[in-house]
Amino acid sequence: MNSAMIITSVLIVCFFAIMIVIGVRSRKHATDVNGFVLGSRSVGPWLSAFAYGTSYFSAVIFVGYAGQFGWNFGLASTWIGLGNAFIGSLLAWCILGRRTRIMTQHLGSKTMPEFFGARFNSKGLKIAASVITFVFLIPYTASLFNGLSRLFSMAYNGIDYSVCVIVMSVLTGIYVLIGGYMATAINDFIQGLIMLGGIVAVILAVLHNNGGLLAATKALAANTGDAGWAGAYSSFLGPNPVFLLFVVLLTSLGTWGLPQMVGKFYAIKNEDSIKKGTVISTIFAIIVAGGCYFLGGFGRLYDIDVKKNGFDAVIPTMLSTLSPIIIAIVIVLVLSASMSTLSSLVLTSGSTVTLDLIAPLRKKPLSEKKKMLIMRALIVVFIVISAVIAIKQASSKSLFIAQMMGVSWGALAGAFLAPFLYGLYYKKTTKAAVVVSFIYGVGLEIIQLCISLGAFKFADGSFLSFVFTNSLYSGVFAMVGGLIIVPIVSLLTQKTLPEKTDEMFSCYDSTTTVEITDSLGK
Repeated sequence: MNSAMIITSVLIVCFFAIMIVIGVRSRKHATDVNGFVLGSRSVGPWLSAFAYGTSYFSAVIFVGYAGQFGWNFGLASTWIGLGNAFIGSLLAWCILGRRTRIMTQHLGSKTMPEFFGARFNSKGLKIAASVITFVFLIPYTASLFNGLSRLFSMAYNGIDYSVCVIVMSVLTGIYVLIGGYMATAINDFIQGLIMLGGIVAVILAVLHNNGGLLAATKALAANTGDAGWAGAYSSFLGPNPVFLLFVVLLTSLGTWGLPQMVGKFYAIKNEDSIKKGTVISTIFAIIVAGGCYFLGGFGRLYDIDVKKNGFDAVIPTMLSTLSPIIIAIVIVLVLSASMSTLSSLVLTSGSTVTLDLIAPLRKKPLSEKKKMLIMRALIVVFIVISAVIAIKQASSKSLFIAQMMGVSWGALAGAFLAPFLYGLYYKKTTKAAVVVSFIYGVGLEIIQLCISLGAFKFADGSFLSFVFTNSLYSGVFAMVGGLIIVPIVSLLTQKTLPEKTDEMFSCYDSTTTVEITDSLGK
């Protein structure tokens, strides 16, 4: 066993030990559904902000997207990270944070599907939203494992990728099952610290290996690559600004409609936590997301055959030349990113199916004990299914699985973003508008999946062929289209306006007394 393997093994063992200890110590917060799913709505700013950030950025970002878009756009890919920080984090917290926390508590909803059911007085909407969440979160969860295979084969020569997936799945399952949301949030904080330190260390090491920032940028400017012109990959907007804009929009605006992201606002403790969490989350995203894409922008300085090995080979190739300690840090960094997002996704999936699908379909109400039991059982099921899909994908390279992962983000955000946003702000949003948004967002991505699999295609040069260029384009059209469709359909379908809407929005009009240190008054 070489030095890199020894250092990596020691760090991983310590990392896993801390995760399990936190899970055990957090079990007192997971004695009922509210505590297990939302941490009793008492999570402070640091834990909330890091939980949001670590759920946002996973191994998919660090290995997959940073490698792919860094290779395609060069240093301009940093705009994606900044978009994630200011649109996906700052604006999301400012626009959604307070109103989500207030409205969901007023309606007594613990999940996004439960919000749709209560806000629009529709059991059918709640069930439909839970089915959409169930179907599209599983392939999204499985994609988290993909970035691990190459990195582990780099650090541990000959180790079976499936062993890594199984160990990670088991350990994540243990601390989520025992400690619920609070264990996840505390672990997310520790994992977030690792991600912050790790990404800074990796960037400095890569730049040092390439002669420093100035020398690396000059070398990148001389690389004409696929663009065919010098300076393309060190320019302000890169070789393809239009495609870059679509990537920024999908990866930034899309978080506003993802159940596992929005759910973090449900659990925030108070107003002060929202204000501080907004700042902390934004800074975290600037460093982690901005750093990841900035790092990927230097990928063309390395001899990589992306046509043969794929974009997932870019980041591992860059890291393979670094010192053993940096490689060990990277392994733990990617593990942290993956486990934090995995825990958030399986907790969201398990709670959604239990509370929004199984419970409403039963004639007799479920007790708290039975809900907790079913929820924990479903979490195990989701983890097992995701691990099996990830292992199968790594061994068979199944095109269907790969494409399903690509459309998951677009389908969830396309279906949920507009109804959720308007549901918080616009009293006249109707049930019919929500139904149309669900059908439009999911339908668009199903068409995208069929086209990606070669079932059919639209004529070259047509608008539809542009929309379905890939899942990034169709995902953006799904989200933006929903933002246009929902208010229009609402105006045309006022007969489906839910009852007691004024009472629902009364939660925003109540008066709260605050200390003089929090407000100067009139």
